[in-house]
Amino acid sequence: MKHFNNLILASKSPRRKKLLEQAGFEFEVKTIEFDEVFPKEMEASKVAEYLAIEKNKAHREAFQKETIITADTVVIFSDTILGKPKDKEEAKRILKILSGKIHMVMTGVCVSNEEKQVSFANLTEVKFHELTEEEIDHYVETAQPLDKAGSYGIQEWIGLIGVEWIKGSYFNVVGLPVDQVYHTLKEF
Repeated sequence: MKHFNNLILASKSPRRKKLLEQAGFEFEVKTIEFDEVFPKEMEASKVAEYLAIEKNKAHREAFQKETIITADTVVIFSDTILGKPKDKEEAKRILKILSGKIHMVMTGVCVSNEEKQVSFANLTEVKFHELTEEEIDHYVETAQPLDKAGSYGIQEWIGLIGVEWIKGSYFNVVGLPVDQVYHTLKEF
């Protein structure tokens, strides 16, 4: 396995950290506060990569000598971004919207060092079965949907019983297309 020196994951996501660890990366997690705002008129399909780039710029100022990975995941339904819910009621409302339908999960990634910066976005389609109100209530009450775009984690109970199919990278839906990150880092 190729080792990458001074690698930083600039993300508070425990899922991204776990994915990089499982792939054998040696890295540190370092983050600074970043306000995830984007222009209101921006196309939904451009937001994840835009936020990953902006996060990377902010971290580049703080960690100048390291190679930095930043990412942002958004759930898109009907050209609208379904972000992290504010509370359990909003999580239930979002899951009802996604029930029985296809939505997109897009993760934007930006990797940079002192010499260069590369960014990309990965898109995965996800189709949910029809979810009952009881299934949605059970998930929201027993899991932690509030820290997840679209109010769900595909690796959790709702993904096990609710996802009919996916087209694209499963790990992208978890929060990081690790294969693309690896191949991008190989070029550094």
